[in-house]
Amino acid sequence: MFKNIHSGDFRTDYSTIGGMLDTLSSKKDMIWPVHAWPPLRLDGELSVGAKGGHGPIRYFVEEYEPGRYVRFRFTSPKGFDGTHSFAVNQMDKETTALRHEINMKLRGFAIISWPLSIRWLHDALLEDALDRVEAHINGTPLGQRAWSPWVRFLRKITTVSSSRRKRVQNVQ
Repeated sequence: MFKNIHSGDFRTDYSTIGGMLDTLSSKKDMIWPVHAWPPLRLDGELSVGAKGGHGPIRYFVEEYEPGRYVRFRFTSPKGFDGTHSFAVNQMDKETTALRHEINMKLRGFAIISWPLSIRWLHDALLEDALDRVEAHINGTPLGQRAWSPWVRFLRKITTVSSSRRKRVQNVQ
């Protein structure tokens, strides 16, 4: 079992970050970096049992405490046995943290795909999400974080691969 954690401390109150958390997967999502990544989509509102995912990653909402916490249970890709979650934590009177955590075991091909590609893309996506939260809080334009050469390469090959799959599906 391993953990992957991304956290941002923001100079704002708990209710602001909690309200942002509650917009996940909605048309007014204030966290997920839809400007640069596949959107997080659910088959309904953010609620226990809602199913969805982003890109090839699928999951369902296992636990949800509005304004405080949401945990998703992975259903694919195969070999992702575990969860990912967002939690809002009051650090002090002026600071609130938003934390994303993955807790999972890897099996089969995931033992290779996670460390070689998915982890790098995941880490870049989460850093972009935290930048998006910061931009909302500060009321500033969202800049684009400089991705590593490896992330740029992986995005390029996954975009090409995804485009080819769509063309093949459209032909059949």
